[in-house]
Amino acid sequence: MGVQGLCTLLENHRDVYRDVRFRQSRLVIDGCNLIYLLYFDSGLDQNHGGEYAAFDALIEKFVKALRDCRITPYVVLDGGSDYTDKKLETVTERAKDRIIRAHQAAVEGSHEGILPRLVKGVFKQTLARLEVPVAKCYGEADQEIAALASEWQCPVLSKDSDFYIFDLPGPVGLLPLSDFKWEAVQGSGSQSYIPCKGYTTSSFCIVFQIQRQILPAFAALAGNDYVKLQRRESPIKWAQFAGPGSGGGWKSSRLEGLLRWLRRFNEPQDAFEAALGLMGGLSEDKKKELLQGLHLGMEEYKLPPSSLKKFFLHGMVPPFPAVEKVAGRVPNWVRLPLTQARLTSDILDVLLLRRNSLNNPVEHGDMPSSHLTSRPLRQLMYGLLLGQGEEVMERDRDGLQINFIPVKAVVPDSCRHLKLNSLDQAEPSLCLQVLLEALGVTEASLSNLPPPLRLPVAATCYWLRSARPRPDEALLKALLLGLSTGDSLRHRAALQIPNHRYGQKLDVGVVHAINQWQSCLRVSIQLNQLLGYPLPEPPIARLFQGTLVHQLVHRMRSGAKVKTFPKKERSSARLYSTMQTVVHQFHSEETSAAREGHRRAPAGAVAAAPRRQPLDELTANLQQLFLLYGDDEEEEEARTEACSQVKVQEDLHLSELVSVKTRYRAKERNNRCRNPELARKEECRGWDLL
Repeated sequence: MGVQGLCTLLENHRDVYRDVRFRQSRLVIDGCNLIYLLYFDSGLDQNHGGEYAAFDALIEKFVKALRDCRITPYVVLDGGSDYTDKKLETVTERAKDRIIRAHQAAVEGSHEGILPRLVKGVFKQTLARLEVPVAKCYGEADQEIAALASEWQCPVLSKDSDFYIFDLPGPVGLLPLSDFKWEAVQGSGSQSYIPCKGYTTSSFCIVFQIQRQILPAFAALAGNDYVKLQRRESPIKWAQFAGPGSGGGWKSSRLEGLLRWLRRFNEPQDAFEAALGLMGGLSEDKKKELLQGLHLGMEEYKLPPSSLKKFFLHGMVPPFPAVEKVAGRVPNWVRLPLTQARLTSDILDVLLLRRNSLNNPVEHGDMPSSHLTSRPLRQLMYGLLLGQGEEVMERDRDGLQINFIPVKAVVPDSCRHLKLNSLDQAEPSLCLQVLLEALGVTEASLSNLPPPLRLPVAATCYWLRSARPRPDEALLKALLLGLSTGDSLRHRAALQIPNHRYGQKLDVGVVHAINQWQSCLRVSIQLNQLLGYPLPEPPIARLFQGTLVHQLVHRMRSGAKVKTFPKKERSSARLYSTMQTVVHQFHSEETSAAREGHRRAPAGAVAAAPRRQPLDELTANLQQLFLLYGDDEEEEEARTEACSQVKVQEDLHLSELVSVKTRYRAKERNNRCRNPELARKEECRGWDLL
């Protein structure tokens, strides 16, 4: 929803607010609003793929501030699109605008308010880690947030203009996010509080001299996302009623004029009929249509009984809307993980609307949509949800235009026995097989990786095979370095790379490749969720830091030496080498298969064994690992590390290369003995696996 210009109007009428020292209370938080405020107001980079570790730290700091003041947060998130599609026009217009702004950001390097692709996933994972109660609604969250706050007699934290219209109870109904000074906690101990501003509808009505029951009519006449009376063929020029001295632009003048005009009315119906009279020349049928729309607009501000109260207190799942049009399309088992935010709300849009709206990140309009790379994974997800051959309309960009593209659902042979109604009871081994086959990897190849990294590495293998154009080696190495360290902020400091004030001009090719990788990772995570988590969900905030990856790619392409790991981080170096081996093996096999596809096998020939990588190519990681150690006192530990790496190679059917260990190790020891000073300097410089 939303009343355009209302927040700006109230900036010019600050007397509607009062100072509040907020502490020791429940607080219902508009989660989507909080995501945007924290990410954008903190100045985090928007154009290089996301600063997820910094965002994770910011969320943790926010939650700590609340708990220091004995404030108990309850976060509520939006769910799927409204099944009536009454907001489709508005949502589509916003998507068109986002595409233009995303292109502008790519061209100019400006911040245009484009949220990086995995920010919402980081937000949910961080809140789960901090044990903050979270609920995702089936549809838009505004009414549910207001209803819960009303029953609990506690404030709402949001910047959405609709919360200025809801009749929220108590001495403080709304705490506007823009005035919530959570970084400036004052007092100490049990007296700690957050200085902020409080708002009530009573204060609004006193300042603007209108009756309280007229406030929802004001929102409907002003035109929220459902009612756009001002765009009709005979729009009312409300600014003519504003009077002298009104400022703040045409939107504020329009709203101020409407509020002045509304002072004469006590009932909404009288105001609606008078407003239609101002339009003039309307037929009775047209008047009836417009009146119905205005009343529906008012209905949006009526508060139903809260469906989330029992969920937060007792874990009871909210009932799904009992509407004949959608009844039975969503299995009962889906409701709990959806409400827990453990399933993506895209599932609801696919089940109820046969549509999936793909948000576009910062990307040059001349590049193809980065969502194309992950489409086969989404087709599998649609197949699990709808069955073979069903069609889903994907909203995506084509150049700078928005497009609705029909995409067929696909059900491979391995999924034939999986049915949506019982998908939660499927054998975990079967679900794992389906996921790994979709990503094109094997369980054995991932077995030597830590469980949280198996899904990201599998998604990386898929991306490397599917991305067009092919990602270069520098980008792959930069991504794997981020995965291996597990702490991109510390890694940035170790490499002495400046913070997100990134000086290089945006490389649209790197941006496009990273967008493809993030799209593959995001859909892999969604598919993993739908299949019941056959692989552990990866901690997104510890995997990727956009500006760091861009800087690493720039350094490697320019020939600058990159010190990847301090000496003490043997485990990170080993993990990086292992991931390189896994990814390159599948990349090599895929390349080999593509070559073989162009050759015709002779009749009766025995199928050739999978091609193995050349000796030099496959031993590179082992050789690099043996270079990491030099002092005699570390001999035993070095052998342990090397043996671990050899085990990886053996699992990948590369055991014939183990003999390299002895030769290379002996050669390195001899070199170090001849030049001990060089050996000492190598130790001090740290490790460079690139």
